[in-house]
Amino acid sequence: MGIVNATPDSFSDGGNLPTAELAIRHGLDLVAQGASIIDVGGESTRPGALRIDAAEEQRRVLPVVAGLVSHNVCVSVDTMRASTAEAAVRAGASTVNDVSGGLADPGMLGVVAETGVDYVVMHWRGHSAVMQSEAVYDDVVDDVLRELIARRDAAVAAGVPSGRIILDPGIGFSKRGEHNWTVLRNLQRFNELGHRLLVGVSRKGFLGDLLGTRPAAERDAATAAVSAWCAQHDVWGVRTHEVTLQRDAILVGSRLGADGSPGTPRGTEPNAVGYSRHEPESHLEPQENAAIDRITITGLTATGHHGVHPQERRDGQTFVVDVELHLPLDSVSDDLHKTVNYAEVADQVIGVITGEAVDLIETVAGRIAERCLAFDLVREVVVTVHKPHAPIPHTATDLSVTIHRSRHDQRSL
Repeated sequence: MGIVNATPDSFSDGGNLPTAELAIRHGLDLVAQGASIIDVGGESTRPGALRIDAAEEQRRVLPVVAGLVSHNVCVSVDTMRASTAEAAVRAGASTVNDVSGGLADPGMLGVVAETGVDYVVMHWRGHSAVMQSEAVYDDVVDDVLRELIARRDAAVAAGVPSGRIILDPGIGFSKRGEHNWTVLRNLQRFNELGHRLLVGVSRKGFLGDLLGTRPAAERDAATAAVSAWCAQHDVWGVRTHEVTLQRDAILVGSRLGADGSPGTPRGTEPNAVGYSRHEPESHLEPQENAAIDRITITGLTATGHHGVHPQERRDGQTFVVDVELHLPLDSVSDDLHKTVNYAEVADQVIGVITGEAVDLIETVAGRIAERCLAFDLVREVVVTVHKPHAPIPHTATDLSVTIHRSRHDQRSL
């Protein structure tokens, strides 16, 4: 997730992008370097920053969001305001990245539920002007997990599908140096909540404390070291100012963790808080010999604009998807919470098909698998994407790609 700060006062690059045109160009540069999502923010959340009003925030971000979307970029809006989130989604944003986890604006969860976009729920205790005074914990990992679960549950209760939720432990927000390092050492405990995990450490002050007097713009190598650590521990995404070093670090970290068992960081103890809104710990980590059952959804159909040919991007075509979910089912239970909501799974599949255009159906299949694995109980998923009208110079009734992904082994099998 590449960062585009349309702000004059962000801690690292404030004022570097004073116009929408420059911000859009920077976002496109980050995509060219390998960013998958561009996170556009108009309000600084550095420690001590003062708030701006909604009108100014929207003046800064909406032209940038719309401009990037016009170039088929997948855009996230970094905002704590429901009105800005709603306007940005109308402009084409597909994710709302709310550093307050819905605490700053009581209308935020309703807007996210209504618009159906992905939602980043971050751990947060207060606005920038006061947040560091809130950095007091009995046990930072237990406390952050507990508070993050509470915000996750509030989002689900408001109607946000569980599979749409991305969690962020909030590195640097109401946390001092050692708090941040301790959270990073225990990323696996946050992953065990069963959602996609986003981590943002880029150029932050605790890295500066480690490196000495080095200014923020010279902390990218240290950031890359953390990105590699995140990749080894199955983190879904990292939010970063710089992309090339981070991509390299992610490739290395992923390769080192490619056996699917990255190990438990030193000092990690069993989680003292609940892993799931509905399920005890045992449901999320079945024993080695526990039965794994299957749920299959076949023939989900929608129009998308994926493909390498200009006419495919322009005119769109039909895609058909089959999904096979592997999960431990309780055969004696009639409790919806002990299975998956098929309608939510279908919504996720259709959302990928009709969402951001990509070149390859392999990418479409991978994104669908990622969405399915975000459901708490799903252990493995097999996704087949059919492209029955593929523009190939031969007679064929179908073209399809099938991938197999596992929660603990993200490789294609």
